[in-house]
Amino acid sequence: MTQELIETVDVLRPGKSLVVAIDGPSGSGKSSVSKEVARRLKLAYLDTGAMYRALTWFCVENGTDLDDAAAIEAASKAFPLEISTSPADEYVRVAGNDVTLAIREPAISAAVSAVATALGARTELIRRQRELIEKHHRRMVVEGRDITTVVVPGAEVRMLLTASEEARLRRRGIQLGGSQNAEQLAAQVTHRDAKDSTVVNFTTAADGVVTLDSSELDFDETVQAALDIVDTVINHTVGQQGSPQPTAAKQPTLQPRAAHGD
Repeated sequence: MTQELIETVDVLRPGKSLVVAIDGPSGSGKSSVSKEVARRLKLAYLDTGAMYRALTWFCVENGTDLDDAAAIEAASKAFPLEISTSPADEYVRVAGNDVTLAIREPAISAAVSAVATALGARTELIRRQRELIEKHHRRMVVEGRDITTVVVPGAEVRMLLTASEEARLRRRGIQLGGSQNAEQLAAQVTHRDAKDSTVVNFTTAADGVVTLDSSELDFDETVQAALDIVDTVINHTVGQQGSPQPTAAKQPTLQPRAAHGD
């Protein structure tokens, strides 16, 4: 796996690690919000969901049986992935093929849960994710579904970005440009979440994880709320007893820019 190592300007915790782990369900806006948080904090950025989608594309392209967990695990160890770790440049390549757009197609969205719930494949991708975090000297915003509890449970900042089902369906519909009907949207959002939740909990915050409900927040408000959580955790609660309390959402509706590629 290759990726660019972006230069980071230490804004918080100069010379120290700063991993911001963000989990959340489909359509919560975690990809677009996480990317902007990384840009503002001058941190690297990793979309772990794109890794699962890329592996799904690789399996489909090579005729891997998606009902065969062992075959998916073998594919996960073999597939040559290049993924951007810069919030300023989005790309995903598999074996030299640019699949940045292809992995967002409905066919991949429909198949990704079969790959994401294959435990052997998850283990391999988690290994790769941790490797990328270390290569960036543990200064990265990492988003997905099991980041706060499995990938980097020791992250300096851990948050769960969530939203109501109505808001998530609306955002995903806007993201896809109205190309999907209600049933297709439900398959991409709620049905997929139901399948993925069999192997990881991304709907309830674990101990020490701050919940950010964006149901009634627009994009800029959600980004600012996330930055406020980072600031509070780093500057006010580090070294103190106990965990930061979940923030009370003050909140209006995430705009079309949000929920990109969860």
